[in-house]
Amino acid sequence: MPEGKGLLIVYTGPGKGKTTCALGTAFRAVGQGLRVLMVQFIKGSWHYGELDAAKMLGDDKFEIRPMGRGFVKVGGAETDPEDVRLAEECWEAGRAAIYSGAYNLVILDEINYTISYKMLDAEKVAQTLKGRPEQVHVICTGRNAHPLLVEQADLVTEMKEVKHPYTKGILAQRGIDY
Repeated sequence: MPEGKGLLIVYTGPGKGKTTCALGTAFRAVGQGLRVLMVQFIKGSWHYGELDAAKMLGDDKFEIRPMGRGFVKVGGAETDPEDVRLAEECWEAGRAAIYSGAYNLVILDEINYTISYKMLDAEKVAQTLKGRPEQVHVICTGRNAHPLLVEQADLVTEMKEVKHPYTKGILAQRGIDY
């Protein structure tokens, strides 16, 4: 395979670290002169440290767009139509970026959740990613990656929780969790 082949990467599983892994890849890509966009499907109003870090690198190199409104689908609640609309809007921004020629790497952060919650159609996403420009890398993060994406991906890593501070009552830590 030529070095310029864009990879489809999926970071999934119940353990912590999927978005962090994607951010590490983005950091490496920027260091190699690649232009990166991260579209965040679910993260909304919280202030995450990666937003400031991306600005420090420069918006011309690494851009993060938080487009959701925070955590969705808590418990057995029906999905709010507004969350579905925002998921579609976020997907359209990601799809447009992938095909724009402006980015070498597009991260679809938490897209797996939106697919598993039936807010986006898995077949439509898979077809779009399959037809993407050959040199564009795409990373999909979130639990419960759809089998179509897993099958299509060049790399799939499943995060498995072995131990987590939350189980000891330790809250999210600034600089580590957000």
